[in-house]
Amino acid sequence: MNLLGMPGIAQTSESKSTPALIPEVKSVISFGARADGSTDDTAAFQRALDSVYKAGGGTVCAPPGRYLFRGTLDVPVGVALQGSYRCVPSHTGIRDKGQAKPGEDGTALFVTSGRGKEDGKPFLTLNSNSSVNGLCIFYPEQNAGSIPAAYPWTIAMRGKNPAVQDVELLNPYLGIDASQNERHNIRNVTGQPLRRGIWVDAIYDIGRIENVHFNPWWSSRGKAYDWQMKNGEAFVFGRADWEYVLNTFCFGYHVGYKFVETSAGGCNGNYVGIGADDCNRAILVEQCAPYGLLIVNGEFTSFHGEDPTMVEVLASNRGVLRISNSAFWGPCQQIAKVGGSGTVGFNGCTFVQWSKEGEHAAIQAFSGSLLVQGCEFLERKQHISLGAAVDRAVISGNLFAGPAQIRNASKHDVQIGLNAASS
Repeated sequence: MNLLGMPGIAQTSESKSTPALIPEVKSVISFGARADGSTDDTAAFQRALDSVYKAGGGTVCAPPGRYLFRGTLDVPVGVALQGSYRCVPSHTGIRDKGQAKPGEDGTALFVTSGRGKEDGKPFLTLNSNSSVNGLCIFYPEQNAGSIPAAYPWTIAMRGKNPAVQDVELLNPYLGIDASQNERHNIRNVTGQPLRRGIWVDAIYDIGRIENVHFNPWWSSRGKAYDWQMKNGEAFVFGRADWEYVLNTFCFGYHVGYKFVETSAGGCNGNYVGIGADDCNRAILVEQCAPYGLLIVNGEFTSFHGEDPTMVEVLASNRGVLRISNSAFWGPCQQIAKVGGSGTVGFNGCTFVQWSKEGEHAAIQAFSGSLLVQGCEFLERKQHISLGAAVDRAVISGNLFAGPAQIRNASKHDVQIGLNAASS
């Protein structure tokens, strides 16, 4: 057997004197972690992380168990914190200690640090080339029957190439702060962040978010969930240059996908296969970059709260939003409300339900430029309304249920043609 523990390669005198090129793998148990849900394991975890870093990088393993944290963790450069899961975990809640079967929770981190301090230090900070994988993070002091207690961000991603993979954020107040880094990688994340799920800002090199689903698995009733539906924001994007977002979903938030302008700027990116169910605003654009938000193959519904709307573009927006091959349903007030001086386009979309009372058009444009092409409107109600301040619009190649109901009050250039209506 050779130095690397593999047959077939002879050990030379040189290899005998060379350190094994195997990354360090150490268990938190070896550094004093108790995993009993009542002993504070913060110091033990940090000792393990620092030890692996000093050894040149590698993996810190946390076997199945309930680890309590009254403090915060910093994952050093080149170190991975690995739980027991090799796929994203899923829980409908964490049982009381006496009711849980051994190993039922896998690796579960119970966090109590930072209560009442939304702007406090994040529970877990990732640095360049560091990652957290294969575990569940749970806030045992959150109460589904009460308004959620504020906590700092659960995970903060800093440096270059930080990664969060196969992690469940069961009930944090704030989920992942993916700002101020380069090439973040967030993949296979589930859970129910209550105030905000993922925050992206000050990203100048491409970030990736894939297979992230936020569902009310911790609680779908009670004061906490009611508060989430009135205040929660699942995905919020500030400045991001070519953010790539694939197969993401959220249910039961006030806003599903929110785009804002910060001191760093606005967002442009590629959003494929995204969804928002039962969100008062599935998509809310305060501002985006002129290069464009490109949303393809989306599915959206809105039907609760005040004035439920699938897409709202505020008067502040100067950028470009293009939505293609997407479906909109649910008894909302309207599919879209469009303001601002930018351009908004719908192409190849299906609009199923809107305006219970029939007084609202599916798409209402108040200003800016509008493109509606190759879409299908499945109800015999007002289809499109163009306000006096609409600068340009092209409405062509669409299918309307019943006669086309298009109200055009624009004083500028509007082209309407080649549409087809049913009898």
